[in-house]
Amino acid sequence: MSPTMFTQFLIFFLLYNTPLIISLTTQDPYDDFVRPLDRKLFGLDKQEKLSHFKFFWHDIVSGHKPSSVAIVPPPWKNSTTAFGLVNMIENPLTLGPQLSSKLVGKAQGFYASTSQSEIDLLMAMNFAITEGKYNGSTITILGRNPVFNKVREMPVIGGSGLFRFARGYAELRTHWFSPKTKDAIVEYNIYVLHY
Repeated sequence: MSPTMFTQFLIFFLLYNTPLIISLTTQDPYDDFVRPLDRKLFGLDKQEKLSHFKFFWHDIVSGHKPSSVAIVPPPWKNSTTAFGLVNMIENPLTLGPQLSSKLVGKAQGFYASTSQSEIDLLMAMNFAITEGKYNGSTITILGRNPVFNKVREMPVIGGSGLFRFARGYAELRTHWFSPKTKDAIVEYNIYVLHY
C-alpha cells in the first residue's frame, strides 16, 4: 500500500468512525440511572431477623388536645361511612392499653375513609420508635383497615434507621372504642423482617 493510499484510507476511516469513537468514549453521566451495588455497603450481608413489636395505638379525636384531627371533612354530612374524610395523626404508642402506660413511640401519618358502603380506612403511618435499641428508627405501614373486622392485617412496606429494607405485616385488634367521642385504642402486633 502506497503512502498516499494509506493516508486516504486513514482520513476516510477517521471521518467515517469519529462519531462512533466519540460516542463510545464520552458517555453522558445521566445515561446510566441504575447500577448494581454491593449488598455489603448497606449491611444486607447480615442474617435477616424477625422481630415482634406490640404497641397500643391511641387515636384521640376528642378533648382539648386531640392526637387525630380531620384535615378534610367528609363531603356529605349524612354519610354513614364518612367517605372522603381524611385525618392527620400523631398518635401515642404505649406498651399497655392505658394512655398512662409507658410511651415508646408515636404513629405519624394519616387515615382516610375510602368506602361508601362500609367503614374502611386507607392508613399510611410511620411508627416512630422513641425508646430503647430502636430509638430514632421507624416502621412504615400502608394499607386497608376494615375497622369493624375483629382482626385486620396491613403490610409493613419499609422503614428507616434499623428498619431499612424492612418488610412484614401488622395485625390489628380494636381494644376499645367510644361511639360517642370516636376515640379508640387499637392493639398492634407488628412482625418485621429486618437486618
